Amino acid sequence: MTSRDAAFLAEMGIGPLWSVRAASEAAADAVPEAVAAAPVVPAPAPAAALAPPPMPRQVAEPAAARTWTPPVVEPIPVPEQVDVSALDWDGLRQAVANCRHCNACSEGRKPVFGTGARQARWLVAAGTASVLDEQAGEPMTGDPGKLLDNMLLAAGMSRETDVYITSLVKCRPANRNGGDRAPTLDEVAACRPFLERERELCGASAILTLGQVAANGLLGKPLQEPLAGSRGATHRLGAVPMVATLHPGELLRRGADKALAWADLCRAKAANGQAG
Repeated sequence: MTSRDAAFLAEMGIGPLWSVRAASEAAADAVPEAVAAAPVVPAPAPAAALAPPPMPRQVAEPAAARTWTPPVVEPIPVPEQVDVSALDWDGLRQAVANCRHCNACSEGRKPVFGTGARQARWLVAAGTASVLDEQAGEPMTGDPGKLLDNMLLAAGMSRETDVYITSLVKCRPANRNGGDRAPTLDEVAACRPFLERERELCGASAILTLGQVAANGLLGKPLQEPLAGSRGATHRLGAVPMVATLHPGELLRRGADKALAWADLCRAKAANGQAG
């Protein structure tokens, strides 16, 4: 643009629309060059946050070793075994009532004493008393007792005049629910002296056992051993012959075995005759 054009535009009130390109471009170009020429100063890195000092490590002191001291157990006093060899009937009955030598009697059960002839030809021994026996206070009651009476009658005897009936274990062994259970060897051993004294007092010249517990207990065999191992022979309890037969309760369940029981009764009669 000439000066004349510029003057003309100025008169019209119009300012310059542009400036000289060369000067403006030179100025614009100079700025980036200056910027480019300036040294690049790296921005300071942000200050790192200071970490808290570590906590001191707590080391647990070793616990002192505990020494185990066994508790003091007071010995349970064991009642002294009473010598029953010189007792009469009343003394023997009292000794049985006071006995606490096995679990059966220590459970507070009512002892079942023998009954029958005080001067007898036979001593009949069952293994343990039943619930009915415990309630009645005498051995071999209920249907088994009735069958036993019939068996003795067939052999020419009765419990009132010829036979003394007792049980090897005097107190009925019971489980937690109050039902019958098999006796233990300790219970049999605790009661055996009572039966032996009963035999001496009644003077029986033969012993008839009813069931495997009575037979095995008196013969010193395992109580669980089948009765078949003791039947069919005449044994000895000291100088007294002993015959084993089935319990009347078993005969009520297996009527066919009554013939075996009759053979055993005949064997006991023969042994009793020989002993007499």
